[in-house]
Amino acid sequence: MRYLLCALIGYAVGTINPAYLISKLRGFDIRKQGSKNAGASNALLLLGKSIGVFCGLFDIFKATLVIWLMEWIFSDLPYVFAVTGTACILGHIFPFYMNFRGGKGLSSLGGMILAYDWRVFLIMLAGEFVIAFVSNYLCFVSLTASVIFPVVYLILRRDLLGALILMVAGACIIWRHRENLKRIQAGTEARFSYLWNKENEIARVKENESKQSKDA
Repeated sequence: MRYLLCALIGYAVGTINPAYLISKLRGFDIRKQGSKNAGASNALLLLGKSIGVFCGLFDIFKATLVIWLMEWIFSDLPYVFAVTGTACILGHIFPFYMNFRGGKGLSSLGGMILAYDWRVFLIMLAGEFVIAFVSNYLCFVSLTASVIFPVVYLILRRDLLGALILMVAGACIIWRHRENLKRIQAGTEARFSYLWNKENEIARVKENESKQSKDA
C-alpha cells in the first residue's frame, strides 16, 4: 500500500504540465503547434525563452522534490526512489486530464537523476551536452539518458529490481521519441543548432518538408 501511495503521488505531481497549462491560458493547445509536444523545448519555441526555461526547471524539480519527499516519508522502503521517480515520469508522459498525451519526459528524468545524486546529474549533463553538440539533435539526449541512467543506477546501487523499474520509464521516453526519429530520417527534425541558427534551420526544415510533400 505504501508503494502504491508513492506511485499515486509521483504520478499526480508528474501530471502537472506548465507548458500545456500556460498555452491553454494563452488560448491554444501547445500539442497542436510547433513540434506538437507539451514540453519545455516546444514552450521555448512558441511561448518564449523565459517561459521555456521556467517549464524546463519546473519539470526537473517536480520530479526531484516529489522523490525527496517520498524518500523522507518512507525512508525504510528500498524501492521508493525507483517507484516514485518512474511514476512521476509516467505522469508527465501520460497525464489523465490531457487524454494521456503529455510531454516526452526528458526534464523529469533529469530531475530524477538529480534526486539520486547531484554528482551523477552533473556528469551526465556534461556528457549529454557533448552528445547534443556532436549529433546536433536534442532527441538523442533523451534516448541515451534513458538507457544510461538505469545502467548507472544498477552499477552503483547493485539493485536489479530498481533498475528494471527505471527501465520502464526509459522505455516510455524512447517510445515517445519515435516521431522524432522519423523526422530525422526525413530531414524535417529541427536540429540543436536551431537555438543559435534559427533562420537557417527553419529554411532547411521547410525545404525538406516541401520535397517530402512533392515525393508523396
